[in-house]
Amino acid sequence: MNTILVVGYKNFEVGIFSKQDPRLTIIKKAIERDLKRLFEEGVQWLIFTGNLGFEAWVLEVAIDLKKDYDFKMATIFLFENVGENWNEANREILARFKQVDFVKYAYPHYTNPGQLKEYNQFLVDNADGGYIFYDPENETNLNYLYKMMAEKDPFYVKRLSFDDLNDLAENFYEN
Repeated sequence: MNTILVVGYKNFEVGIFSKQDPRLTIIKKAIERDLKRLFEEGVQWLIFTGNLGFEAWVLEVAIDLKKDYDFKMATIFLFENVGENWNEANREILARFKQVDFVKYAYPHYTNPGQLKEYNQFLVDNADGGYIFYDPENETNLNYLYKMMAEKDPFYVKRLSFDDLNDLAENFYEN
């Protein structure tokens, strides 16, 4: 397993609007645990799509882990104009996605609804696995990409769920 696609809930989909939200401590602990395992299993690349929320939190943790692990990161944005209407704080996050080892844009701009399907197919076809923060019981538009990952064989999927986070939180606060 060489290349892992990182996708998951956006911050507003899980109700996290502040860097000081206490849930982020648990989420980042889970991300750190999972990334360390992936790197120890030989993962060389993390591929991002540049979304706020889970991807940005993984990017933040991954940047911290660069001192201990040898891996690279790429961001493949859907459109070149991503983030043009974002606020300043979100543009700072976008800038971090652009400071990785490899950056590309799938399309210059939106022209038709088929672009998203083609983009998702390209991402899945060019990764060995996925790291996804998603729970099918809390469905979002990630459902389509999650199903694509699950149907590709062979394709490793490491899914972070709300149950995983609850278990980690219980252990975290007990210790």
